[in-house]
Amino acid sequence: MVKRGSAILLVLCLCISMVLVGCGKSKSASGEKEKEKDVYTIKIGYENQPGEPIDLAAKEWKRLAEEKSKGKIKIELYPSSQLGSKQDVIEQMKTGANIVHIADASFLMDYVPDIGILSAPYLTDSYEDLFKVTDSEWFKGLEKDLQGKGIHIVTTKWIYGDRHLITTKAVKEPKDLKGLKVRVPSNPLSIKIMEKMGATATPLPLGEVYPSIAQGVIDGMENPLPVIYGSKVYEKAKYLSLSGHTNMIIQWIAGQSYIETLPDDVVKVLKETGDEAGKFMGEKVKESEDTVLKDLKGAGVKIIEPDKAAFKEATKEVYKEMTDWSPGLYDKIQKIIIE
Repeated sequence: MVKRGSAILLVLCLCISMVLVGCGKSKSASGEKEKEKDVYTIKIGYENQPGEPIDLAAKEWKRLAEEKSKGKIKIELYPSSQLGSKQDVIEQMKTGANIVHIADASFLMDYVPDIGILSAPYLTDSYEDLFKVTDSEWFKGLEKDLQGKGIHIVTTKWIYGDRHLITTKAVKEPKDLKGLKVRVPSNPLSIKIMEKMGATATPLPLGEVYPSIAQGVIDGMENPLPVIYGSKVYEKAKYLSLSGHTNMIIQWIAGQSYIETLPDDVVKVLKETGDEAGKFMGEKVKESEDTVLKDLKGAGVKIIEPDKAAFKEATKEVYKEMTDWSPGLYDKIQKIIIE
């Protein structure tokens, strides 16, 4: 009887131990699950290639956001259009996808037309003036309008660079572009600017530019110097015309519905570190522009100082022909800059 009682007692103790161990595992697993819930994974996407200033600045944004959020934010970077075309990604974002993607005013004008003027030709001579505009009450009103369309601007003070022409033939003035097919981003403003400059505007994704020039489908592209160099088109197009037709700043956008799912402290860190990374971007663009010109010359590219006054005159009609813009919009922007 004693032996039997001891056996029963032993079995009972083992059962209790197993229950306690099980409870311990359950609690631990639950804790891990809760920890995972506190981490917000955000995908940052852009068309540009690794090593370009925008890529370096995105890496800096990742570092800053993860560090300042103490691990609450996890950033995943997707260069080279890995998330798809800009239009497709914007539609994904509007449905709540955890994505922040590069954009600029010429794309956002599909949703709020007036914002497109920030990408208009020869609007101003300095980025400081453009940042005056993005700090204005006018711009804050446009941000609210975009939110009503499902788009949230996360950060906007990012210098992308002056846009120039690189072509297979020398371009010194607008008439030299006649008959040339030049790649532009796929939006109405970019198409109209290039048409007014004198070329046949050819919308293409950035990743398709190099093979299109190599195959003779197009005769050139326009973009800031670091992007031109990163795309390697200088291997096929040997004439760089420093037209500087647009001083380009960019916006990073997310879906409004997604932003509303994030805690306030996460949004705050994401925006603040985005602005910090934007300053970093400006420095990298300046450094890159200085070295890229030397590298392009070394690669056999002829650098041309075109007749900017002629290009400015040729593109003036853009402001009149963008009929979706509010009347007097150009004058309103100039007033903001002067004030």
